[in-house]
Amino acid sequence: MTMKTFNIAAAIVFAATVSSCNHNFDQIPVHESPRNEYAPNMYVSEAYEPVTLVEDKEHFPEAYNVMPYNNGSNLRMPVPGTIKRGAVPYHITKDSLAQANATLVSPIAPTEEVLSEGQVLFNRFCSHCHGEGGEGDGPVNDKLQGVANLKSGTLKAVNAGHIFHVITYGKGRMLQHASQLEPLERWKISLYVKEVLQKK
Repeated sequence: MTMKTFNIAAAIVFAATVSSCNHNFDQIPVHESPRNEYAPNMYVSEAYEPVTLVEDKEHFPEAYNVMPYNNGSNLRMPVPGTIKRGAVPYHITKDSLAQANATLVSPIAPTEEVLSEGQVLFNRFCSHCHGEGGEGDGPVNDKLQGVANLKSGTLKAVNAGHIFHVITYGKGRMLQHASQLEPLERWKISLYVKEVLQKK
């Protein structure tokens, strides 16, 4: 093939390619049904994926990926009792505060870094009720009354496991904080209360 023939063939291919593309959007007709989609599995996985949901089974049967009998969703809720990877289950029941006080030991040491992080968490989640100093004089106590003074003699006698248990399940008018704080965060707050606030 001569160079001239090659150039002519290339020009024809280029012209055919360009002419097949319609860049004038005013001339594109309105379609009542979607155009053909080639290789739809390149765009949508045939497997169920929680982040994608193709519901148009009529026009995209190959890409339809709604999980049947799951309320139109591909995201499955974990089986009850499922423990996420890396989590340590907490088996002491809500009413076993004495057991928590007697047996729970912090899995982390009260290092300077841990206590510093515990202070940040305490100020964010606890100080509005217990006050920054833990004396039960936070702004919420002005309205509700009866917030525990963490520096009282009774609470000074308990260990960090007791405080961890109360943060986890709540006690009296205090609601549980397990849904807001990871276990290690609860331990950091407990250690901050024991090692810093109660020693001031």
